[in-house]
Amino acid sequence: MHNDNSTLRDLLRQCKTIAVVGLSAEWHRPSFFAAKYMQSHGYKIIPVNPRYAATGQQILGETVYASLLDIPQPVDMVDVFRRSEDVLPLAEEAVRIGAKCLWQQLGVHKLEADQLVRQAGLASVYNRCVKIEHARLFGGLNWVGVNTGVISARRPH
Repeated sequence: MHNDNSTLRDLLRQCKTIAVVGLSAEWHRPSFFAAKYMQSHGYKIIPVNPRYAATGQQILGETVYASLLDIPQPVDMVDVFRRSEDVLPLAEEAVRIGAKCLWQQLGVHKLEADQLVRQAGLASVYNRCVKIEHARLFGGLNWVGVNTGVISARRPH
């Protein structure tokens, strides 16, 4: 299965540069919270939001781009905080820029986008939160009392 723990763990280890599409500059929005968490755990965050890019505003200290095609560096993962209806063109752009993974956040799943990126050789994750999965798989959720099902005091390698 493509959303199994082993696959998710491998993706989170390999994909260190994350373009967050729909990243908001508002601290209370889920996209900001997830991106800030990932940034604090060593990931390079690249904000993608045309509204903020037009004003030259930065988010989390990073330049904001209007689209994935505008990013001047390689991107490992495209993390989508948009409605499911908006994902297919983003999946096409993810393929064009050579991303390794398309990650559709909680509540987001466009089957055609999933199929498109898989056929192009990209990994695909849908209806999952990158922050929650990172914390669950690398030992963070248990700090707040969530039972991860892991009976060990050691983090998985």
